[in-house]
Amino acid sequence: MTTAAGAAPTTPVGGGAGIRRGWAIVGALAVTQTVGYGVQMYAFTVLLLPMAADLHASTTAVTAAMTASVLAGAVAAVPVGRWLDRRGGRVLMTTGSVLATLFVAAWSRVDSLPELYAALIGVGLAGAMMLYEPAFAVVVTWFPDPRTRATALLAVTVVAGFASSIFLPLTGYLVAAHGWRIALLILAVAHGVVTIPLHALFVRRPTATAAGVGDPPPTVHRPMRTVLYDRRFVLLAVAFVAHAAALSAFTIHLVAYLVELGHSAAVGASIAGLLGLLSVTGRLATTAAQRRLPPTVVVATIFALQALAAAALPLIGATVAGAVAAVVAFGLGFGVATIARPLLLTHLFGTAGFATLAGALAVPVIIARALAPLGAAAVHDSTGSYPAVFVTIGLGCAVAAAGIARLGRSSPRTADRALNVLPPPTGTHG
Repeated sequence: MTTAAGAAPTTPVGGGAGIRRGWAIVGALAVTQTVGYGVQMYAFTVLLLPMAADLHASTTAVTAAMTASVLAGAVAAVPVGRWLDRRGGRVLMTTGSVLATLFVAAWSRVDSLPELYAALIGVGLAGAMMLYEPAFAVVVTWFPDPRTRATALLAVTVVAGFASSIFLPLTGYLVAAHGWRIALLILAVAHGVVTIPLHALFVRRPTATAAGVGDPPPTVHRPMRTVLYDRRFVLLAVAFVAHAAALSAFTIHLVAYLVELGHSAAVGASIAGLLGLLSVTGRLATTAAQRRLPPTVVVATIFALQALAAAALPLIGATVAGAVAAVVAFGLGFGVATIARPLLLTHLFGTAGFATLAGALAVPVIIARALAPLGAAAVHDSTGSYPAVFVTIGLGCAVAAAGIARLGRSSPRTADRALNVLPPPTGTHG
């Protein structure tokens, strides 16, 4: 049960022991999210071609298996959120770690497309139980103060932002040395050894909860159906769905477009590899900028910058310098939505029922992320080239920017207070 705004402590619940336990949980989740995303998602990029060759299937058919995996996660999002609000994350996240490990191991043994789809759907369902959404829900319950909560969320996402930088080359090395099946089996073992004990031993539910400074008072916590029709929630949903679709399409089709523009596959992959590092840079840059500007302005500006970068890629991407400039500008926004979404939700609607509300928002976001690459492929096939695809991606980012900007204009005190909790870049735990 929450208290009125301004009456909450500024540290994790539970006093000094709560502080230590809260940050221990943050450290554990930072590691499990890095390994979870690295094994369950990023490894697929490296495994795509060898899997397609071994299974005698097209890359499109194999790629669609990952789409099915992501959609399975969307199906599980709301039930997972309800479980987290009622029972906490320890059992759920530990079970998800066990299941994900088993499904990744099963993935290494598939001999047909139906078996591949079944294994990856299992991975998607298990991932919904242990990746960002449940991790954020656990962090929110331990940090009632918005500024400290933001620092904790930032710490998790900054570390996990290196998942692609670690697991893409690691998976490539394992595939080259042992083949894709043994590589997956090794990754499954590593996943289990790291994530299962960390979730079982560290994830706990606090013995007490409290609202943070700046959180809405209890009267704001309305029934879920009422919140879903709230204009602010609709603006958030439109903005984050448009942004998720744009990011997903950009990520999947970037290398192919760079090759179409005349770059070699190696150069295109190297330029695309900047995105993982830039996701961390973007989070830190946002943190620094919000100290001087209204946060809604910061987030909307970054989304608008991404819109310009995507639309400019067809014009300047034929040169290495132009391609790098566009990718760098676009990549700065990769990590912004990840930290802005839970912060906005908790501060616009409070922490009570956060996981359920986050799950409801995650459903359309995940669906957009899963289907956008297919839509982009359809646009490419119908036009015969990629410029229209990347202009459309730019439009998606522009819609996201407009939604966040509108949120700030529609309720400046609430919206900007909600976003203005990012920690200073020199903070102890940032």
